[in-house]
Formats: sequence, structure tokens, C-alpha cells
Amino acid sequence: MSLTLPTKKALTLEAAKLIAAAAESTAAKNGWKVVIAIADDGGDALLVHRIDGAQSSSVATAMGKARTAVAFRRPTRLLEEKVNAGRFAFLSAPGQPVLLQGGLPIEVDGQLVGAVGVSGVLARDDEIVAQAGLDALRQALA
Repeated sequence: MSLTLPTKKALTLEAAKLIAAAAESTAAKNGWKVVIAIADDGGDALLVHRIDGAQSSSVATAMGKARTAVAFRRPTRLLEEKVNAGRFAFLSAPGQPVLLQGGLPIEVDGQLVGAVGVSGVLARDDEIVAQAGLDALRQALA
């Protein structure tokens, strides 16, 4: 019997820095003081980037959004929408999910490699900043 293990992609610190730089650029253009957190596929921090003047509570919130996007393999916006639509039972989800918009999973070639979470401004704007980071990664990988 022959066994073949899958090839697993991994998010690198270099990639995390690229994501953070693009996200920071978008935040700066809008005058937003945010925290950008990038997690690996296990939900552990690769990079946490706090823009000068961002509130301290956004550090844990941004990291929580990234961990939640990894754990649930979807944008945290979708989880917040479930709760806002009355699916309050979702609040009993295991772990400590952060059910706020602003966390996006990072997939490469269909494989989850991590997530980016942003906190500090309106949730929809947090997601704009996170998306800018993902767009930069996709462009770099093209």
C-alpha cells in the first residue's frame, strides 16, 4: 500500500507583511486608525499591526476576528448577519468567536491558509481594509 500526503500551503510572514501594508495603505487613505491582525490556518498570530492612535481594545478584537474567520472558514460578516437576523442560538457557538464584520479567511488555490482581521472603525470599513490586504495578496500571487 502506498500513501501520499497532501501538499499544504502555508501563509508566510512575508505574505502577512504584504497584506498588512496594503491594508494599512487603505486605512491611511481614509484616515482610519485600525489594528490589522493576520493569523495562520490554526488561528495563531503571524502579525499584529496597530496603526498609531488605534484604540487598544481593537488589538484583541482584530485578532478575534481573524481567529473566527479561520475557525468558521467564512467572513465574520456572515456570522454577524446571522445573529442580527435573530439567530441568537449562534451566540452559543463554541470557543470565543468574535461575531463582528471585519474578519476574512485567506484561501490560496482552494486551501485555507489563514485570515485577516481588522478593528477600529465601522465594521463595514474594517472589512474594506481587510479586503484591500487580500486583494494585494491575490495580485502578488497572480
